[in-house]
Amino acid sequence: MSTEEPIKILFVINPASGPKTRINWEPSIRHYFKGLPHSIEFLFLTGKNDAGSLAYCIKQIRPDRVMAVGGDGTVSLVAEQLLGTDIAMGILPAGSANGMAKELNIPMNVEEAIDVMLTGEIKNVDVIRINDKNICIHLSDIGMNAQIVKYFEEGKIRGKLAYARMLLKALWRRQRMSVKIEMNGVTTHSVAFMVVIANASKYGTGAMINPEGNPYDGKFEVVIVRRIALSEFLKLFFRYRRFNPKKVEVFQTEAVLIEIKRKTHFQVDGEYFGKTNRVKAIIEPSRLKLLLPHKN
Repeated sequence: MSTEEPIKILFVINPASGPKTRINWEPSIRHYFKGLPHSIEFLFLTGKNDAGSLAYCIKQIRPDRVMAVGGDGTVSLVAEQLLGTDIAMGILPAGSANGMAKELNIPMNVEEAIDVMLTGEIKNVDVIRINDKNICIHLSDIGMNAQIVKYFEEGKIRGKLAYARMLLKALWRRQRMSVKIEMNGVTTHSVAFMVVIANASKYGTGAMINPEGNPYDGKFEVVIVRRIALSEFLKLFFRYRRFNPKKVEVFQTEAVLIEIKRKTHFQVDGEYFGKTNRVKAIIEPSRLKLLLPHKN
């Protein structure tokens, strides 16, 4: 669709995303569109029945494009409503980490992100269906990082210093998991600190967890972190280096069933989902249309 013709855009804003010093996104967005022929609408998430409100809003407004203004959780919420439709989604990074936006090279600047939404390339992106219910378009994991996500959600401060404190807390309390993993017709038993279901390559911090990550290839990776040390985690999250391959196993698959002996912390795209002892994941290829920078 040519953006020279007027189009209707729905901005889905999560006011709770990002740092405690909240940004009022609406004035900046309205200023950008001043004098342009496009029509814009806003939906502000409240944390109460957001999925239902968004589905109703899309049905009533019938937008040509929808832009998620928030972090990875907001992106997943919007993506869920657009799966299998012809409506393309843009991302305005407004969260604390913005992992998927960084993965896709979407600008952090408001005007540049909107530029991509209006003139960018539309690509079909894979999603991972988790436990026949939720979707993951970035990274999910069981174990230590999910515990850090829990601490981060409970904390009152943001930034690298806060993350370092929570990382040390999680490392101090880390426990090995006894896991059984079924994929590609093979059952694997392992002891690990963390198991990652990866549709992408790196966390929002810049940490490289899955060098082979590709959200367009119809597959995902299961990353088993068997051993971990404080020095390695600090390098991983603050120098953006990858895990030591001697301590990590990576498997590519289209489906996986993970069972843990004891219930363990679990997160999906930066949203903490409590403790679980069973995770099922299946790829849904090319289910989401995303607006990306050209030659992404």
